[in-house]
Amino acid sequence: MKRKLLLLPALLAALAGRAQSGADILIRNARIADGTGNSWYYGEVSVKDGRILAVTRLPQSLRAAKIIDAGGRIVAPGFIDVHTHIEDDEFKVPTAESFLMDGVTTVVTGNCGSSNTDLARYFHQLDSMTISINVASLIGHNDVRRAVMGSTNRAPTAEEQRKMESLVEKAMQDGAVGLSTGLIYVPGNYAQTPEVVGLAKAAAKYGGVYATHMRNEGDAVETAINEALTIGREANIPVEISHFKIGGKQNWGRSTVTLAMIEKARRDGLEVTIDQYPYTASSTSLKTMLPDWALSGGYDSVVYRLTTPDIRKKIVKEMTGIYKKRRLKNLDYAVVAYFEADTTLNGKNISEINKLKGKKSTLTNEVETILDLVQQGSAGMVFHGMSEEDVKRIMKYPFNMFASDASIREFGVGVPHPRGYGTNARVLGKYVREEKVLGLEEAIRRMTSLPAQKFRLAQRGLLVPGYAADIVIFDPATVKDLSTFTHPHQYSTGFSHVIVNGVLTIEDGQHNGTRKGQVVRLGR
Repeated sequence: MKRKLLLLPALLAALAGRAQSGADILIRNARIADGTGNSWYYGEVSVKDGRILAVTRLPQSLRAAKIIDAGGRIVAPGFIDVHTHIEDDEFKVPTAESFLMDGVTTVVTGNCGSSNTDLARYFHQLDSMTISINVASLIGHNDVRRAVMGSTNRAPTAEEQRKMESLVEKAMQDGAVGLSTGLIYVPGNYAQTPEVVGLAKAAAKYGGVYATHMRNEGDAVETAINEALTIGREANIPVEISHFKIGGKQNWGRSTVTLAMIEKARRDGLEVTIDQYPYTASSTSLKTMLPDWALSGGYDSVVYRLTTPDIRKKIVKEMTGIYKKRRLKNLDYAVVAYFEADTTLNGKNISEINKLKGKKSTLTNEVETILDLVQQGSAGMVFHGMSEEDVKRIMKYPFNMFASDASIREFGVGVPHPRGYGTNARVLGKYVREEKVLGLEEAIRRMTSLPAQKFRLAQRGLLVPGYAADIVIFDPATVKDLSTFTHPHQYSTGFSHVIVNGVLTIEDGQHNGTRKGQVVRLGR
């Protein structure tokens, strides 16, 4: 303690010296929302050498290479999106406009069990080519399992378990922020709880989190939550439940029960949090509509089953039975976002596609249409299956973060879920300003300091001297998401400036081409 006290004057003197030498950027006339959740206040923010130099109520008497007049707009820490899937897109669209134009300066990728398994190599690639946003990554269970076991539907041997745990440990040593699972996807859906506990323990050794796309978000959601909580307790690891939702009309309203489960777990001492996208539709692969057993062994095995009459008949019967149990008359809730084999189907739902194929409008025929599409290569889908009431109830929960569950969008390609363009603007415009579901400063806390704390992103998420200068400036009266399900390729409006690591990247609402994002490793 004495050593720390002796160092404090030296630190203050160093900051004072930097202040005297001027700033790279000075933001004046700002309404500062610092990320703590406390009320905003008028003041100024200065930036130097990629770091926040000062945050003051009084005018700062220093020179600055660039002065920005915020004009009473909100100045906040750059938003942190804790649930993304940017792999491969970061090299196609390194400028990442879809995130930056929504106020996002840092993303956590590697979610839902899908990640690069060699994170040292991946991080080196990112550092070498640079992109416009900061990137942290989880290590994905599905890819770890596939690297060791392929896509087989069985439990691992003791040696295979050891190899998987070693891969997780190596990723954590390379800077992963935790372990992710996607327990509805092949091959993660074949893993039993003890397997995941073992891998979570490997991540826990290094202070990582366990982020999970649970086995079920509909009829069996409570069982799935209990499994996630069990893994957290047995592995002694913080839990993050991804895209927390209630799927299926037959389940609407059950968020009262599922949120109560999270609250109880926290009272009992488990560090569990959730994240959410502010929409009533989800998005994932068409293949998830098939039974788990039908997906075993890789795509060639799936095609074999779909082209073998007796097996295909069994799949159709099982799927049709599930939809009848859900009292669905058709499958118009399932909309194609992108189908590479036939892009003319993008934006059309399964019922419409079934009719286009000349088939009668029966549930069985629509299931057959799904299998036809999977046989041709599957598709990215949007599923309309949640209630607005559940979305709002979940949104009010204080330990809930906002996340897009999106890639970096290629502008104009496909008909993707609008969450990839407008997640934060939608929260700030629709749910804060218009519907007053939560307050402005609270929403900003959920987008900044809470994610940074949860994923141990050091010196980010707050407007504090010495912290990384990731900063957004936006007008709370005009911020708005423009992206829709039918016309998704539209950037959000209202974000006038975005600064990444001290460098202006969005200027007067336009990307200036700057690529100063960094790899963010656990605790660093």
